[in-house]
Formats: sequence, structure tokens, C-alpha cells
Amino acid sequence: MSSAEEAKLFKRIQKRLNNLAKLKPYYKDEDSKDIAEALERSGFSRRDFMKWAAVMTAAIGLPASFAPLTLKAAELANRVPVIWLHMAECTGCSESLLRTEDPGIDSVIFDLISLEYHETVMAAAGHQAEKSLRDAMKNYYGRYVLMVEGGIPKDEYFLTIGAQGRTGAEEAREASKGAAAILAIGTCSSFGGVQAANPNPTNAQPLSKMIDKPVINVPGCPPSEKNIVGNLVNYILMGSLPALDSFNRPKWAYQHRIHDLCERRGHFDAGEFVEHFGDENAKNGFCLYKMGCKGPYTFNNCSRLKFNTHTNWPIGAGHGCIGCSEPDFWDTMSPFEEPLGNRLYSTAYAGFGADKTADTAGIVLLAITVIGIAAHAVASSVTKPK
Repeated sequence: MSSAEEAKLFKRIQKRLNNLAKLKPYYKDEDSKDIAEALERSGFSRRDFMKWAAVMTAAIGLPASFAPLTLKAAELANRVPVIWLHMAECTGCSESLLRTEDPGIDSVIFDLISLEYHETVMAAAGHQAEKSLRDAMKNYYGRYVLMVEGGIPKDEYFLTIGAQGRTGAEEAREASKGAAAILAIGTCSSFGGVQAANPNPTNAQPLSKMIDKPVINVPGCPPSEKNIVGNLVNYILMGSLPALDSFNRPKWAYQHRIHDLCERRGHFDAGEFVEHFGDENAKNGFCLYKMGCKGPYTFNNCSRLKFNTHTNWPIGAGHGCIGCSEPDFWDTMSPFEEPLGNRLYSTAYAGFGADKTADTAGIVLLAITVIGIAAHAVASSVTKPK
């Protein structure tokens, strides 16, 4: 953006944050009233917080000069109520945030936000829990952020929730009405996930097909904690939807292929491949394409952000990408330990995105890319000096 556009955006965000600062914070106890102080009590210095803000600013695609605004947005996170609903899922997306042995700033901030309803972490149950949900939707109508984890069976009797036995579809539709922003957290909520895999006996659907409001998809099985918290921070900053790709994924997180950002890409180009799990090539960190890695067809920022407080990611741990942030990956990317190019014509891939940008459409482009990648893998293996 031009310097004039940058200055205009800076002032707009600054004005929004100043207005948010006037709102009453929502906190569970006095220790969580001030987020900056709570982070310090958790062992994070102001310098750590500033470094986190700089990284987050870069991650969501803003100029470095916006880092102080990102810092302030994080400090104001308890001004934005959040309702988190669970549908048909494994709770892995919540675990991505909550089950780190050494919680990072992302996890701590999430613990300090105004989380009005989250079945995994709340003490209430039964009718008391349902009252908490109804009260939150009523008291913060038009202001809360709705996060939904899990696919939603269209044949509604396959998923009933709570003491009243309401269906997941009913809960999602009602909660979406008063939401200021709606995020589908994880691949199940974004695209249906394993629940929607063939033959999809419950007719599971993504959140976007069950409600009539815009949805920001944050896919991954699970998504990283930074992609979850980053989208919340982005909303606090902007008060609007981020730039999205053709699958309604935020471009700041899903605009690059795993293949292009992979630390093993040089081995792919050099024709150095793992032939069997545990062989010498695996020990040397060679490319996992022949072991079924779907990195060339998958858009995500896993290699940059990693998981478990940025400790590692699947390819770093020695297993190929399974394409979990792509639609219908259970059907289109499996078997996960076979190269996609080996079975091109039996793969029911009906989506976008194997070319170099997430908005490039067409199964023809995908077919060409798969053939080209497979051919390169074979050719480079043959021509590689012994």
C-alpha cells in the first residue's frame, strides 16, 4: 500500500482501538483484568510481548510500524466477548490452544479474553451452562465473536447438544444471529472435515452452509494457535473481515503453499527423496514427496508458525503434509502416504488451489500441476548424480 493509504489505515485502526478502550473489560477475576500485567505474571516480559506483537503484525500482513497497534489490540482483547460452540469434532482445535506444556503468549491471551462460553473449559454444565450461553447471546448481541468448532450434520438428529437436546444446527443458527464476526475454527467447521468424508452418513456440512451470514474459515486439523488468535486480533484491529481467498480463508495465513515454504524444498529440487520411513534419506531430512507429502497442493503457514508453542510441525517431525487445510482432504488426499501424482485419475479432487496462488481455480490446472510435480520427482531422481 502507498504511504498515504498506510497512514489512513493507521488512523482508522487507532480510532477503533480508542473506542474499544472506552468499553468495560470483561474478566473472570482481578488477576485477568489487565492483560499486560497478567502476561507479566505468567513470565512474559514487556519485551516478549512487543516481540510477539511484531511477529503477529507481520503474520497478518501489516507494516512493521503497526506493531504498537497490534500490542494495544491484544491488551484490549477482553473488550470483545467470544462465544465458542462445539459441534461434531474431536476438540483438537481447542487443544491446539489449551494443551501446550509451556503456554505461549497466544495461549495466555486466549485464556484472558472474555470467553463467555466454551464447553471444554467452563465449570458450568447442563441447564446452568445453557443459561450462560443464552445470557451471553442476549447481553452482547451484535458485539460478540462467534467461533464454531466442528462439522454440523444436516440430518439434524445425528447431533444433539445440552440439557434440552437441541440440535447443533439450531445452536449454530441462533448464535450466528447476534454475532459481529463468525469464525469456523478447524477443517471440520470450515469444510466438513472427517465427518463429511465419503460416504458422509450424517450429511455433515461446514458452518457456512448452515447459516446465512459470512464466515471466516480457519482450517487445519488443527489450525495453529497463532492462526486462531491472529484472526481474533485482526478483527479487534480492523472490525471487519480480512482479505479472503476463494475458500474464505484469510490470505495472511493461507496464501502460500506448504511446498514453497518447506525447509525440505531444496531436497525436492535436488531430487533427494525419502524412499522408506526410517531410511538414511529420512535421517538426512530429505524430501517426503514420495512418502505421500501433499505440500505441493496445500495452502497454510505451518512451516512458519509450527505447533506446540512453535516447537515443530509434521514435516519437521518426519511425516509428509496430509493436506488438512484443504476442502475434502480426507477423500482427495488419502491414502496419505502415497504421492498424489501416482493416482491422479482416481482422485475425486474438485477444488482450487494447486497452482501458485490460493485464488487460481480449476481442476485442469490441478491436473497439470500434479503431473508436473510427479514428473519432476521422477526426473530429478533419475538425473541426480550418484
